[in-house]
Amino acid sequence: MVTSLHTSTLHSLPLLARGKVRDNYAVGSDRILMVASDRLSAFDVIMGEPIPGKGALLTQMALFWFDKFGPQGLNLCPIHLTGDAPEGVVAPDEVAQVQGRSMLVKRLKPLPVEAVVRGYLAGSGWKEYQAHGAVCGVALPPGLRNASRLPAPIYTPAAKAAVGEHDENITFAQTVDMIGADLATRIRDISIALYEAAAAFALTKGIIIADTKFEFGLDTAGTLTLMDEVLTPDSSRYWPLKSYAEGSNPPSYDKQFVRDWLEAAQVDGKPWSKTPPAPRVPDAVIAQTAAKYQEALQRLTN
Repeated sequence: MVTSLHTSTLHSLPLLARGKVRDNYAVGSDRILMVASDRLSAFDVIMGEPIPGKGALLTQMALFWFDKFGPQGLNLCPIHLTGDAPEGVVAPDEVAQVQGRSMLVKRLKPLPVEAVVRGYLAGSGWKEYQAHGAVCGVALPPGLRNASRLPAPIYTPAAKAAVGEHDENITFAQTVDMIGADLATRIRDISIALYEAAAAFALTKGIIIADTKFEFGLDTAGTLTLMDEVLTPDSSRYWPLKSYAEGSNPPSYDKQFVRDWLEAAQVDGKPWSKTPPAPRVPDAVIAQTAAKYQEALQRLTN
């Protein structure tokens, strides 16, 4: 039986922040211990019920991609991993909370941009395309359908929001205003290169990565560094290749299963408002979501 961890409670390290999924602790002044809980967020609201094993699975998948992209792999961008074991920085009675679900990383200055890359038209991008023929200011050809593959991947950044708030889609020009032309351009180009490499690899495993988001920070020397999680089902839209067809939402390996359930959920006889508190997620939905995450990891890393 998999033990769930909804919220970590480390006493040996100062808590810096609790995100939607990760609890971050300070390790000295230059490192952070990122503990991936089993929490699930949808529509930027944290569910009350954890997904057993999710934190460990997300960590395994992120480490898998960091290994592919990092110094020993394609070396597309510096990464935030320190190479040190997370278990070595906590008290003995806390090892069970961090083992298999944590990353010990460099402490960076996060940049306020979600670097979103889309290879297919889906989700909010599909809605925006229907209304304007463009996504985040990127004009697209007419005649595309839901889940259509784009002629080439597009970069559609978002401004980071506080926990509980919705990220805001912005244009590339707005990111230039926020962080300057040099950083904005480098983030865009690196993000597209990361997506293209990951999407090509995933296709060999029978998986379509429809879209994903990356996060970046700067170290003390000003080096642009890939951080947080990468290409997990929490930050990406994973579709099984065998079920893909234009015109409809393919079944996914990510939390879309929970989103679909929540779209139909009723609270006091009315549709859920997508604000806290979230409705209780049934055990069957939790189990199927866990199974989808596990299948994605197994397919990628078999």
